[in-house]
Amino acid sequence: MFRILALMTVIWPAMLSAQDAEPHMTLDRMGQIVEALDPQVSVSDAAFSFTIDDIPVLIVTDVRANRMRAMVPIRSADTMTAEELQRVMQANFDSALDARYAIAQGRLWGVYLHPFKELERDQLISGIAQTVNVAKTYGALYTSGAGQFGAGDSGDLLHDLIEELLEKGQDI
Repeated sequence: MFRILALMTVIWPAMLSAQDAEPHMTLDRMGQIVEALDPQVSVSDAAFSFTIDDIPVLIVTDVRANRMRAMVPIRSADTMTAEELQRVMQANFDSALDARYAIAQGRLWGVYLHPFKELERDQLISGIAQTVNVAKTYGALYTSGAGQFGAGDSGDLLHDLIEELLEKGQDI
């Protein structure tokens, strides 16, 4: 009897929290969320095209594979220097967070990936915002705007940028 009561104290709260959880993501639900962000969203099958802060965003989904990807084009990758490639890799480690820099089809992209069905509304919105931010801060801060993971190189590089800008502006 004691074992059953002990087991119920573990299972019952989990059952209650599962009942309160958001429903699984669907294409219709994703469409409603994206339309709230940009009423001019264009929907084509399982893809959504829209604009946030003058930045074009494309979300591609594959419900069968349980995946989604939000993407923002940043620039041509063909002319990136070794230093630029290293910098985006450093940002992927500590300042891009949930968004990532990626190269595909000759372009540098800001990308957010997540399992589709388990995606919650706030995760989707945050992922879109972070992806837009990595595009907007490319070439400067290289950040998703959601904080920074410690132990990487970006903190020192950001500090160097601040010092450089302070130095340039000291005579103004």
